[in-house]
Amino acid sequence: MRRREFIALMGSSAVLWPHATSAQKSPVIIGFLGSQAPPSPNDALGIAMSDGFRDNGLIHGRDFVFENCFTAGDDERFPTLARELAQKKARIIITNSPAGVRAAQRLDPPVAIIMTNMNDPVGAGLITSLAHPGNHTTGTASLNEAVTPKLIEFVREIVPKAAVLAVIYNSLNPTNPVMMDDLRAKAEPTGISVFPFALRSPDDLDAAFLEIAARRPDALQIISDPRTSDLGVRIAAFALAHRLPTFSNNVVFVEAGCLMSYGAQLRKILRRTGYYARRILDGANPGDLPVEQPTGLELTINLKTAKALGLSISPTLLARADEVIE
Repeated sequence: MRRREFIALMGSSAVLWPHATSAQKSPVIIGFLGSQAPPSPNDALGIAMSDGFRDNGLIHGRDFVFENCFTAGDDERFPTLARELAQKKARIIITNSPAGVRAAQRLDPPVAIIMTNMNDPVGAGLITSLAHPGNHTTGTASLNEAVTPKLIEFVREIVPKAAVLAVIYNSLNPTNPVMMDDLRAKAEPTGISVFPFALRSPDDLDAAFLEIAARRPDALQIISDPRTSDLGVRIAAFALAHRLPTFSNNVVFVEAGCLMSYGAQLRKILRRTGYYARRILDGANPGDLPVEQPTGLELTINLKTAKALGLSISPTLLARADEVIE
């Protein structure tokens, strides 16, 4: 049940990672560097991004084709994949990871780069400033660094007696440890002890599950990262089996069965990628295009999961939700 009109950030019908198609006028190549595993053809985030291209008059197969590269968690592959895209004469490289941005920025001659939903790109040293990014780089930033510690307030509201919070994060993304430290600092005054569990690759997830189960926490939080975004179903199943309320700043985890998310409107952010591609293909210098931050946050609650966990969500909190999954 949707409490407010759900704004599709990434679109609804064409897919970001379609198979190459024939075209009449030599469409340009747009590369995508992703740190996740290759998604399914009906991936909602890919659909939304592709819709954003169409919103800006860019038709796949006519104006451009995607060349998609996924590291499946092995980010050491980014430099090789970036060079391969350059050899294929990609006009633009889109990437969702700091490691992907850096690999693309090292290309010579340079290739235009569009970041998607990037955590603190200034603090990570990827760009000079949001207004004047430079480095042949533009795109969209997330607000995850601000939202991640705020989730403690929701943990306290939904699980008032929580004393131990387990946190899954990607230790290889330089922005994640910073958010981890901020989260711990926010949690300590509330009486919640935070135990971090680092994922260097998806293969670490089972070991993290064993450690988390041994700690017997009262709740689980996931710091959003492309490396973990496709692990939502596994994490949700583990959390339900161990009766762990699970919180995140990424709605895809709630859609996979976790309890609650609070964060930027992800699909809207990703849909904005088409605007940047249009501007660059029309001749704009990407380093001169301001990096945009989200203009709104959304709260999503999986009421079906809450009932399975035996949790009661207050009518006040439900009324605040942008979407309630039943």
